[in-house]
Amino acid sequence: MVHQAPKEVIPLMTPYKMGQFQLSHRVVLAPLTRCRSYGNVPQPHAAVYYSQRATKGGLVIAEATGVSATAQGYPETPGIWTQEQVEAWKPIVDAVHRKGALFFCQIWHVGRVSNNKFQPDEQAPISSTDKQISPDPESGMVYSKPRRLQTKEISGIVDDFRRAARNAIEAGFDGVEIHGAHGYLLEQFMKDSSNDRTDEYGGSLENRCRFAVEVIDAIVHEVGAHRVGIRLSPFVDFVDCVDSDPIALGHYMIQQLNKHEGFLYCHMVEPRMAIVDGRRQIPHRLLPFRKAFNGTFIAAGGYDREEGNKVVAEGYADLVAYGRLFLANPDLPRRFELDAPLNKYDRSTFYTQDPVVGYTDYPFLEEDSNRKAATQA
Repeated sequence: MVHQAPKEVIPLMTPYKMGQFQLSHRVVLAPLTRCRSYGNVPQPHAAVYYSQRATKGGLVIAEATGVSATAQGYPETPGIWTQEQVEAWKPIVDAVHRKGALFFCQIWHVGRVSNNKFQPDEQAPISSTDKQISPDPESGMVYSKPRRLQTKEISGIVDDFRRAARNAIEAGFDGVEIHGAHGYLLEQFMKDSSNDRTDEYGGSLENRCRFAVEVIDAIVHEVGAHRVGIRLSPFVDFVDCVDSDPIALGHYMIQQLNKHEGFLYCHMVEPRMAIVDGRRQIPHRLLPFRKAFNGTFIAAGGYDREEGNKVVAEGYADLVAYGRLFLANPDLPRRFELDAPLNKYDRSTFYTQDPVVGYTDYPFLEEDSNRKAATQA
């Protein structure tokens, strides 16, 4: 009798129960701005893009989606504040569900990471502050001077988030991810470099986090904690948004999430990577937060197959979110399972408005091998 070698257990490909949802693997499509929603309305080509990356029991997180007309800061990003947008999302969500995947909508407001031309009537972008972001020499992006929100206006923005969450569920999404990361509006309030307020939304850590906590509470009350996740990046310094004590900030926010029984997940971004011996090294500083949080913990930030397997095996994270690798490899979970080579991503097409190029034209494994076989024949 021939004994077969036991099949290698690949930690990333093991099943996982996230709240009421049963996942078949741990590879998550990270939310990625793709700038192809013309007039802020999701387009049919998004159904192709997302369903290509959807697998039975996989978790797909949609690109950051605006909660209001003032939430925009990039060209052709989708929204979910109008009925037209909700209706446009429905066939995209259906396409993902037909593949058996879970689909969450990341909802955001960019705050001051914007320019007058993206704003209604070219007004000033809103923020926690009236301090302008310094221009970005790499992208050439010039940010307009923001307008500091008045205390009495903040409840209206909280309400925009609540309504957007309700709309996402109406569009068929399984849940929402609140974008509380990367220097956008929630972080502008949370981090002390960008919050110079003297009202109850500024000063102490509790006050700076008040707006984010109000958004979380409103959304949980609206759609249920079992449908809500959040993305946080306490360590990240992006668009002049940095905190002097990121560990205290992260811990305070985790405590607020834990107040909601069944709060689904916390999706946290690693500190910036360092190059060590020619290879990018992930600092792995999220463990205290992972231990403190009661729900599912998702890690993101430059992971590859090897690192992803390692952190799942060690219990450092439950799930791992992949951005650029998933963008370029629509069948990334399968490639990870087979340890197959990966397509290279083309950075120059990340944010173009083309509905196909750099969007839905990355080859699948089978197409790749068929193409090679055809050229060799």
